[in-house]
Amino acid sequence: MPSKPIPGSTGVVLTCLPSPYVAHGATGLLYLPRFIAKIRYVKEHGALPASYAKNFKRGLDRFLCMHLGVEPDAVEKIVREAADDAAVDAGLAALFPADIRAARWNRDLAQKGLTPAGQEFLKEALTAMGCADRVGEIRTVPDLIDFDEGRIE
Repeated sequence: MPSKPIPGSTGVVLTCLPSPYVAHGATGLLYLPRFIAKIRYVKEHGALPASYAKNFKRGLDRFLCMHLGVEPDAVEKIVREAADDAAVDAGLAALFPADIRAARWNRDLAQKGLTPAGQEFLKEALTAMGCADRVGEIRTVPDLIDFDEGRIE
């Protein structure tokens, strides 16, 4: 039977966040709903657990924003100030470039971790989680996120 992460090995796990593979309805961008959900979590709770705070507005959050040519703080401001999803979508539409190149971002996201350095990172992360037997099966960073949060058995 394949291993599962050692409870607590990555810190607190937020199963309330969407998968990195969920697309934003208005833009089609994968991962954007997750970044929005993290911002809303901070707004509601004051902070993310340390296991998530270390990459908040960094890591994939920042990679997405770099792709779009915007600052993570600008996205956070829109989400924090918006009254509802429609206001978030309108604010992001005004902030984001006209050509968001969704297909390019989605492909890049789905391939994060496939480089030799990325594979080494995944091997280290899976080993620390007590799941060295899953190396080669959990092949990308989005897969690692889904695995850690229980969406991949």
